[in-house]
Amino acid sequence: MNRLGKIFRGPHGGFFKFAAFVTAVFLLLIFFKPGTNVIRWIRSGMEIRRQEKQIRQYQEEIGRMEQRIRMLTSDRDTLEEFAREEFYFAEPGDDVYIIEP
Repeated sequence: MNRLGKIFRGPHGGFFKFAAFVTAVFLLLIFFKPGTNVIRWIRSGMEIRRQEKQIRQYQEEIGRMEQRIRMLTSDRDTLEEFAREEFYFAEPGDDVYIIEP
């Protein structure tokens, strides 16, 4: 602290006091001025990262669904198996047993 005191009391002390004051005001404006504060900027960055993660998850889900659609439309047996499992479809004369977990 002694060295800092020498700087402020030295021959250029007035300039250093002025520079310290201007820097403090500048930092206060950056952090607390409405509309341009750093806190809002950080929150926006976090929100962007969260939404990008959500976009990646949806793209993976879309890929899985497209693969399933291709599988169901290409093979009749697969489509029939899917209809029986998901919608309990049965051919006439079939016995259907539903076991709920």
